[in-house]
Amino acid sequence: MNNYPNYKKIGFIAGPILFFLVLFCPVTIVNPATQKVIAVASWMIVWWMSEAVSISVSALLPLVLFPLLGIMDIKSTSASYGSHIVYLFFGGFVMALALEKVNLHKRIALNIIRITGTSPNRVVLGFMLATALLSMWISNTASTVVMLPIALQVINLLINDSDGFTTKDQNFALSIMLGIAFSANIGGIATLIGTPPNVVLAGIIENEYNIQISFVNWMMMGLPFSIIMLTICYWVIVKWIYPSRLQKLENASETILKELQKLGKISKKEKIVLSVFTVTIFLWITRVQLNNWFGWALSDTGISMMAALSMFTIAHDFKNGGFILDWQDTQKLPWGILILFGGGLALASALAKVGLIDLIGNSIASYQGLSVMVIISLLIFVMLFMTELMSNVALVAIFVPVVAGIATGLNIPVLHVCIPVAMASSCAFMLPMATPPNAIVFASGYIKVYQMARVGFILNIISVALLILFTKFVIPFLF
Repeated sequence: MNNYPNYKKIGFIAGPILFFLVLFCPVTIVNPATQKVIAVASWMIVWWMSEAVSISVSALLPLVLFPLLGIMDIKSTSASYGSHIVYLFFGGFVMALALEKVNLHKRIALNIIRITGTSPNRVVLGFMLATALLSMWISNTASTVVMLPIALQVINLLINDSDGFTTKDQNFALSIMLGIAFSANIGGIATLIGTPPNVVLAGIIENEYNIQISFVNWMMMGLPFSIIMLTICYWVIVKWIYPSRLQKLENASETILKELQKLGKISKKEKIVLSVFTVTIFLWITRVQLNNWFGWALSDTGISMMAALSMFTIAHDFKNGGFILDWQDTQKLPWGILILFGGGLALASALAKVGLIDLIGNSIASYQGLSVMVIISLLIFVMLFMTELMSNVALVAIFVPVVAGIATGLNIPVLHVCIPVAMASSCAFMLPMATPPNAIVFASGYIKVYQMARVGFILNIISVALLILFTKFVIPFLF
């Protein structure tokens, strides 16, 4: 088996070759400083797109190349990797880790499914709601991994029933699998820490434009978008493309109850994690009011780090030194994503420093052929369909600084363009390789590529339309 395909080998070699070709190109691109940044960006983009090495490893290139080329010194470059936005997401990762360690995420998911009911369509709805809710707070990969085994048990009820695995049964299996994958992607959009592209956007905008995106402001926009998109997704899958028309699921409620019984009564550890989680969300939502009332200086990152610290310092068994998390647990944290944030922020800083973003903005401003909404719509469309083929985090790191420059050139607030474009990166529904949830459910064997693409293309187009509506009517009132 070839574990390192040819396209990765080509990308691995092409990255540094393109770097040197741009760096020593006899025709100067704007100016020598800009040429150096474009050379580094070219190397990073090729490696990010081909995933010749881990995208997190590619994100380390600025630490080596920026000081060597005199673009930025090591102190300025490394500051991006220690941005407070990185720690906001670190805190979110730690909370997610605690939820998973004590199995609270599974208990929440099972109870949601139990409440929504066990008729076929309600089961699909329950799985979608549970997955979306989990993805608001933990990684969409983790939420999919939690839901998949439970879904497979429900599907097995149909395989083993008296009439076998009929076409109706197959449509139900397809609906539940697609529902889990797509709702994992949609749920992450609802909160600032729900998915990495949101945090990359927040970091770039704050670093380069000194504009803060608060947790509550994002949620006021992201949550309605997720709810609308989840409703549409459910209707498209269950009512339109793959209706199962099953009358009932035998023993489905027993299966869910059995899974809950395996978890036993809610433990002290779960209660602690749930309490910390609830308080954290409350503080994120009321932070501005609390600061005004009590003269505090609470920040979203500070609240996130308080939550993380609590998971390591609140004991469930103080006598024996039993804490919710031990430092060894952090081996499971996706440290590479945090490095990727830093690399994206460093690249954006360099692009801004050499004036390339301003140049792009001025170039757009000088072209009057298209209206502002048409340009924004095109940017949303390009981002959404590009993210079907490459990492959405890397794509946001590359694309957002350019989009910000375009917004400046159009003389409109950068957030009004950058937010919908970043949100579009989480709306990849067509292909298995587009997002980890898509790949995970595809691996179950119940979905073929054309089946995912059939629903995914429709949802992609609807996402573009909904993002355009939010750009025109919602985002300007919140940001």
